[in-house]
Amino acid sequence: MAPELKRFPCYAYQVLRTFRTIKSISVLKNFQELGIHPDFVKGLAELNIVEPTYIQQKVIPILMGGPIDMVAQAQTGTGKTAAYGLPLLAKMDPGKDTVQGLILCPTRELAKQVAKQLFKFTKYTEKIFAEAVYGGEHIDRQMAALKRPTQIVVATPGRLIDLVKKQAVDLNSVRTVVLDEADEMLSMGFKDELNEILSFLPAVENKWLFSATIPDGIQRIISKHLSSDAERIEVKQEDVVNENISHQYLVCDDDQKLYSLQLFLKSEAENRGVIFCKTKAAAKKLSQQLTAKNIATEAIHGDLYQKERDKVMRAFKNESLRVLVATDIAARGIDITDLSFVAHYQLPESDEYYLHRSGRTARAGKAGVSMCFVNHDEVKVLKNYERSLGIKFVQVR
Repeated sequence: MAPELKRFPCYAYQVLRTFRTIKSISVLKNFQELGIHPDFVKGLAELNIVEPTYIQQKVIPILMGGPIDMVAQAQTGTGKTAAYGLPLLAKMDPGKDTVQGLILCPTRELAKQVAKQLFKFTKYTEKIFAEAVYGGEHIDRQMAALKRPTQIVVATPGRLIDLVKKQAVDLNSVRTVVLDEADEMLSMGFKDELNEILSFLPAVENKWLFSATIPDGIQRIISKHLSSDAERIEVKQEDVVNENISHQYLVCDDDQKLYSLQLFLKSEAENRGVIFCKTKAAAKKLSQQLTAKNIATEAIHGDLYQKERDKVMRAFKNESLRVLVATDIAARGIDITDLSFVAHYQLPESDEYYLHRSGRTARAGKAGVSMCFVNHDEVKVLKNYERSLGIKFVQVR
């Protein structure tokens, strides 16, 4: 055993690989059998999206039908963008330049990601144009972009209201509105904005709400704005949790955490991943510490200007950065393929955030590791995760 591992026997990371497991996922139907047009299916295949996920199997056949309101519970990484995006695209009329669909998202990163995905889905179809609008960007540029033919607007609530007040976007022809990560929008303080937006959509026929959890605030929005007979997709916990993720933890004192993380990153060789911190200050500090150890990393957090965030994300996507250090809010909407691991340098505020974090790895049927660095007192938090999320943690010794 290497000298550094002898100092800390619990850091024998070679055992990590033994915990990576892949479990088969039963698939009931393919996308064409769910009602998706072959031209969309062809585009999905090029994105390596072939087998519908659980939420897609449940949601798509319902949304492809007539006007309907729906409440669906879905975590990040379950394929919810395609679950609502494909039926939404099917309802658009490319021959009309008016905005017919509206998607509300909590963050600019998620809004950009959703608009990009919708564009990719339409590679072999008649073009349907989606425009992402969000704060942190010059509003004049977005106003100019909205003058082009646009069938779908993907927006953060605050920026959408600004654009409506400036009469830069006309929502009178919107037939379908989607609330993506509704609980997160609520926790970020967008309750009033959501109520306002949902109140000024005169022609809307379909209201689709996707949320990881259904707290009281979300239930009030459902009761106020969705029909009383709205379809509900109750996702069982075992269907929400990605079984391809190996949940692991390492117990160490706080003053050994940085060293433990270095050893973990070393064990991952050239693999790429995201390290999560609870605060902006912690994320910035950790990024600097890792950079000093010659680990190619940058931090993404709320203090960065949009240009700086975009620069960091470009570097991570083109793999000039191996590791991204992120806060929970800043990481919303990040969708990078082939992430081998997620590391929790600091545990999140809630079990829902843990699922959002860990869902960044093990995508598209691949395996991934979610590693928690905890002190002795924090082990009980992981036990709570096990009970509430129906997962099992393995201790690395």
